[in-house]
Amino acid sequence: MPYVNIKITKEKEVVSAEQKRALIVGVTKLLGDTLKRDASRTVVVIEEVSTDDYGFGGESITELRSKQGK
Repeated sequence: MPYVNIKITKEKEVVSAEQKRALIVGVTKLLGDTLKRDASRTVVVIEEVSTDDYGFGGESITELRSKQGK
């Protein structure tokens, strides 16, 4: 059973339910086509992570964006 975990940062622009649905459908299809796996056995989880809780290079995304003026 394939299991895919997609982690994205929570942004001002909200990821809509329709966009999440498109990700789930698309990833499920990709795994089915590529690995020949049964779509009904594929698990896709989307997690939205606060930019305070998402680090890159020893700094949070919030800190990095603040330095970049974003």
